[in-house]
Amino acid sequence: MLIVRSYLFAAAFYVTTALFLLLGFWLLLAPRRWAMEGLRLHGLASLWLLKHIAGTRMEVRGHQHVPQGACLIVAKHQSAWDTFALVPLFRDPAIVLKDELKWIPFYGWFCVKFEHILVKRDRAAVALKALVEAGKVRIAQDRQVVIFPEGTRRTPGAPPDYKPGYVALYEGLGVPCIPLALNSGLFWPRRSLLRFPGTIVVEFLEPIPAGMPRKTFKAELEKRLEDASNRLVSEGLAKSNGEGTVLNR
Repeated sequence: MLIVRSYLFAAAFYVTTALFLLLGFWLLLAPRRWAMEGLRLHGLASLWLLKHIAGTRMEVRGHQHVPQGACLIVAKHQSAWDTFALVPLFRDPAIVLKDELKWIPFYGWFCVKFEHILVKRDRAAVALKALVEAGKVRIAQDRQVVIFPEGTRRTPGAPPDYKPGYVALYEGLGVPCIPLALNSGLFWPRRSLLRFPGTIVVEFLEPIPAGMPRKTFKAELEKRLEDASNRLVSEGLAKSNGEGTVLNR
């Protein structure tokens, strides 16, 4: 049954995504806020399909910690789920992505339209400078800058591998930083079409104020984010069904 529901969801998800891209193609010529609304609706539609086909829900905690104005969101990244499901939680997110994505037909064009932050990763010093400059522009637009500090998806429980980009943004933007913990990788594992029933928990932690010394901020952010994410992973495993579906995938 798990396999059947997973494959049904995959078919529905990819068909729905294709329809959003094709039928919403005209939004490339519309105001950016219209395109962002389409992105938000795609996230909501995908969450609805995931809940009703695969039995995977979402619970959000600590959303009151996200300010209405500009801020920096530093989020764990365990799953492709994170790239669409988090979008509706923000008023106007600008997500840090790798620059190569812009060449993907439709998807990449919309990343440019959304004015996400597309970063070339070949030259670290130049890339960090460009990241901060682009971040300043988005903050001036009163947007939330969202970065996955490890740069790629990490399996739940894997040793952390934080890159320096989030520290450069924190120092350069001068806005509060909200750590975002989650356990999505338990239910939407990387490199797999299986989607496990249960509840993905997203937790916004208390803001870290701007202006902390680099080393203090780095140690504080990574400890809080790892501790919270590990707690959510343990909670997700404990709540898995009696057959240990999540644990034994």
